[in-house]
Amino acid sequence: MAEKPVDGAEKADLPAQRGNNKGRAFTGIAAAAVTTVLAVVVAGQVTEGRDSGARTGHSAPDQGTDAHPGSSAKPSTVPLTYEQKMDRTYPLGATLKGSGKFDTVPGFDKAPGTGQKYRYRVDIEQGLGLDGALFAEAVQKTLNDDRSWGHGGTRTFERISSGKPDFVITLASPGTTATWCAKSGLDTTEDNVSCDSAATQRVMINAYRWAQGSKTYGDKIHMYRQMLINHEVGHRLGHNHVTCEKSGELAPVMQQQTKFLDHDGIHCLPNAWPYPRS
Repeated sequence: MAEKPVDGAEKADLPAQRGNNKGRAFTGIAAAAVTTVLAVVVAGQVTEGRDSGARTGHSAPDQGTDAHPGSSAKPSTVPLTYEQKMDRTYPLGATLKGSGKFDTVPGFDKAPGTGQKYRYRVDIEQGLGLDGALFAEAVQKTLNDDRSWGHGGTRTFERISSGKPDFVITLASPGTTATWCAKSGLDTTEDNVSCDSAATQRVMINAYRWAQGSKTYGDKIHMYRQMLINHEVGHRLGHNHVTCEKSGELAPVMQQQTKFLDHDGIHCLPNAWPYPRS
C-alpha cells in the first residue's frame, strides 16, 4: 500500500515537532507569504473579472440603435415617418409596362370636411414594388389639405375600398398609364406623364413620375407628388391647363409643370396647390 501523502499543513508542522523555534518562526513567515500571494492572485482575478464586466457594459450601446461611427455593430431599423418616405425617390424604370392588373388599396379614410363629398378608390398596378398604402395616404392628405380643392370647406374627399366611387385614382406603370390615357384620346408617351382618363373612371398617376419625379422639381419630390395628385384630380373636377403670366409667380397647379416651368420668356416657380396662400 502506498504511503499517504503529507499535505501542506502537515509539512508546515514538521519543523515544530523537532522543537526548532527558528524553524517555527520561519514556517510562520512562509505561511504568511503564501497567504499574501494567494490573496493577491485572488484579488487580481476578482479585479480582472470586474474590468471585463465593465468593458462589456461599455460596449453594449454599440449594439443598439446609436452605434458609434466606426463600430462594426449594425443599428436596428427605425421605421420611416410619412414625411421621410415622401421625401425619397424609389427605383422604377421609365419604360416599364406592367401587367395591367390592379389591386385596390384596402381601408377607409373618412371625409374630414362638410362640403360636397367625393368618394374615390385607390388602385395600384401589381408588380410595381411601390408602397400602395403610402400612395393612398398621400392622396387623402393632399386632397383634404385646405390648400387643395377642398379649400374653404367647398369639397371634401373620402377614400373607400368597396362600393361605387366617383373616380379611381390609379398608380400604374408608364406603359399601362399610356394604355388607359389612350382610351380618352390622350398621348402620355412623349413626355412620360400622367392623365385624367375622362372617358373612364380612372385618374392615372404615372408610377415612374411618382417614384422619380421630374427635372422641373429637382429634389423636391414630396412637393412634386402633391402637385401630381392635385393636377390630375383638378382635371377630373373640370379644370383645364393654364400658365403663370409673370416671371417669379407661382405656377398654377394646372400648369403642365412636369414638362416646363418656363414659357415665352416667363419663369414660373414650382407650386403644388390650387390655393397655395391659404
